[in-house]
Amino acid sequence: MWGAGTLAVVAVCFVVLVNDGAARWLTVRELDLLDGLENLRHAWLTDLARFVQDSVGWVTAVAGWAAIVVSLWWRRVRQLLVLLAGLLAVAAISLGIARTVARPRPFGLELLGEWVGFSHPSRPIALLVAALVGAVLTTVPDGRLRRRVWVGVAAVVVVAGLAELYLGVSYLTDVLAAIAIGTAVPILLHRAIAPERVFPVRYRRGRSAHVDLDDERVDAIVTGVDHQLGLAVSEVRTHGLEGSAGSTPLELRTADGQRLFAKLYARSHLRADRYYKLWRRLLYGRLEDEYHFTSLRRFVQYEDYMLLLMAANEIPVPRTHGIVELTPEREYLLVGEFLEGAVEIGSAPVDVPLIDEALGMVRRLWNAGLAHRDIKPANVMVHDGHIRLIDVAFAEVLPSPWRQAVDLADMLLVLALRSDPDVVWERAGLQFTADELGEAVASARGVTLPSQLRTELRRDGRSLLERFKELAPRHEPIRLQRWSVARVVSLLAGVAVAVAGASLVAANADNIGLVPW
Repeated sequence: MWGAGTLAVVAVCFVVLVNDGAARWLTVRELDLLDGLENLRHAWLTDLARFVQDSVGWVTAVAGWAAIVVSLWWRRVRQLLVLLAGLLAVAAISLGIARTVARPRPFGLELLGEWVGFSHPSRPIALLVAALVGAVLTTVPDGRLRRRVWVGVAAVVVVAGLAELYLGVSYLTDVLAAIAIGTAVPILLHRAIAPERVFPVRYRRGRSAHVDLDDERVDAIVTGVDHQLGLAVSEVRTHGLEGSAGSTPLELRTADGQRLFAKLYARSHLRADRYYKLWRRLLYGRLEDEYHFTSLRRFVQYEDYMLLLMAANEIPVPRTHGIVELTPEREYLLVGEFLEGAVEIGSAPVDVPLIDEALGMVRRLWNAGLAHRDIKPANVMVHDGHIRLIDVAFAEVLPSPWRQAVDLADMLLVLALRSDPDVVWERAGLQFTADELGEAVASARGVTLPSQLRTELRRDGRSLLERFKELAPRHEPIRLQRWSVARVVSLLAGVAVAVAGASLVAANADNIGLVPW
């Protein structure tokens, strides 16, 4: 609707203003309106109108920079790029129309305000509207607050437009066309590139991987599970959000009282996986199995496959019930067993038998030619007194010895958080050789430790990793920086894109209203 309305406004303005007869007729009618406003001029109104006109540039700049700063602070990169693209697009469209139509400023009137260039459309109004609309879509959460802010934005635009008409700087159609362009372009870009449903504006420190569980999505889940898995779901709610960084974990209740665990994956998770692996390539080089998935379907299929593969190798993981396709290539649900009564290992007492079982699980992964790659307290569960591994989305088949050593190091640290590191080291020596333990400790550093595990280590304060280094035999540090042609090309391309984008914005800062003078 916004696209069609904008095209209609531009087409009408273009046809009317380019056609001499229509242009003369419209100009005469609009001059009558401006003549009426000229008769209302008073000194105090003129001062007020000039103040409003002088303030338009500052309001545009403040709105634009405020949205940029907020987007950077809250790491809304996509919304930031859409905001800047909207300002550049509005400036370019306004300039293109102005040069094509070449409409002069109102004649026969005393022009009281400042103006530059052609009249149609009003460039200051177009940039003001684009900055305000972009700022609202980028910084104000959807809902009642945004609706109230829209009223304020409309009031500001109306006052600015009336000031332009009162000062005789623009015709009415110049202001209306500017409002249409300045409103439609940012809205179209945001809805096409950063839709609210996928990239909502939030101010809580949650996981960006978590999507909203609204009524429409719940209905889709209930219907999909019923049609594709034959399970009648009566309740859907989130479960364990604080420990999940790569999906939206859910608890499903069936009509017969059965509880199921499900992971909701959206297309944003596929993008996050791609950007995450690209960022790791830029920082550390290509580590094992860091190629991004090409489709969300394969992303979910891989985790389902890893659950089946681990279960076939007698590694205790939750049983999978299958995949539910909610929207092809946009949203999928991986449904599995709900571990009734299970707790994270960080909340359970850890004794010697549990330590032996957890370390034995790592040995079993090694024997099966697998690596979990995300061992942290949230993924090591204690269920009925036994260890269960969950969240195998990052697992790898035929991993390198380095990757296997990282799994062992992470498990040692997870166990040490709930027990004594000397006891953990002693029990590990019964299942692993001194060389294997030394390599594991040498592999443990920032990039290899999951973020939750790093946080828990800092919170514990016992220098557990340093204690393991004291107990381990001497081992040369393992080099993680791996240079490759792909890494060099990615670095150069990233720098080139960043420089080009910054240069484009800097060169057009005045044209897009970020410089108020």
